[in-house]
Parts: sequence; C-alpha cells; structure tokens
Amino acid sequence: MKEPGLDRRHRDNTPPKAGEIQQKRSDTLNRNLSRPIPQFRSDATLGTMREETGKVSEEAVRRAARILRPDKG
Repeated sequence: MKEPGLDRRHRDNTPPKAGEIQQKRSDTLNRNLSRPIPQFRSDATLGTMREETGKVSEEAVRRAARILRPDKG
C-alpha cells in the first residue's frame, strides 16, 4: 500500500512534480471541503477563494480568509 498523503491526497512520483502533494481541484465547492471556510459562501469554489486571497493551498486560503474577512460575531 502506498503511503498516505495529507487529507488522503497522494504525492506525485513523476517528474517534474516528483514529491509534491496534489492540491485539491479549483472547482471544489466550499460546502464540500472537510472543514468549510466560514468567510466564504457555501457555493464559492476553491478557485475563487484562491483568487481572492492570493494563496494556493487550502490551509493558506483558510488563514488568509481569517485576516481578509474576520468573522462577524
């Protein structure tokens, strides 16, 4: 069995991306993430969130969203 990656993603073994962890697809909806990002609508795509925050990884988008759009409450 292959070694599991982060969030059940795999590492690419072929050059030129050898060793990199596969990122989630940009058409993934916020509501379908394991932990939806509360600063965005549930029908927002990960691609839209990446554009707005300027970040690529899901965790980096999550951190940037907290700074750009603080929770109201």
